[in-house]
Amino acid sequence: MSESAVQQPEAKQTPGVADLFFTFLAITMSGFGGVLPWARRALVDKKRWLNDEEFAEALALSQFLPGPNIVNLAIVVGQRYRGALGATAAALGLLVAPVAIMMVCGALYERYGGLPSLRNALAGLTAAAAGLLLAMVARLLQPLLHARRLPALLFAITAFVAVGLLRFPLYWVLLVLGPLSIAVAWWRLR
Repeated sequence: MSESAVQQPEAKQTPGVADLFFTFLAITMSGFGGVLPWARRALVDKKRWLNDEEFAEALALSQFLPGPNIVNLAIVVGQRYRGALGATAAALGLLVAPVAIMMVCGALYERYGGLPSLRNALAGLTAAAAGLLLAMVARLLQPLLHARRLPALLFAITAFVAVGLLRFPLYWVLLVLGPLSIAVAWWRLR
């Protein structure tokens, strides 16, 4: 089997511009405080537009670029399937509803933010959001647990230790580990 045949993704249904808009609209309306777990579920499990590895790669690119990760992810996915129009539709689908909702919520919080019952409700939402984030991390680690992906797992652990435990600045860690991980991947593929 040729190398190009191995690298080709399996044939998938190509979403239209409206599909991209409404999928990202549904994603953004599913979460409060973070929709990355919902994006993974929609794009990988439900729509099957991406597999686990493709999602992890798109997320890695999204995290490396400036701006909100989920917006970057929407743009990457939209661009992949429908070019600039798809990127625009996915980003708008992701942003239109939250901007409108947050404008209303901001006005309500200004008026009622000091109430103890509201503070307790927000504390409960914080715990739920942390649980969703941990579940997504566990799902993202699964593709890295295969023996052929061991170097990627080692880079992930190194980045976590450097940023999360040793408190090195993220940009320095990316400047060092980014090119190093690309070099290791290139060396393994040659």
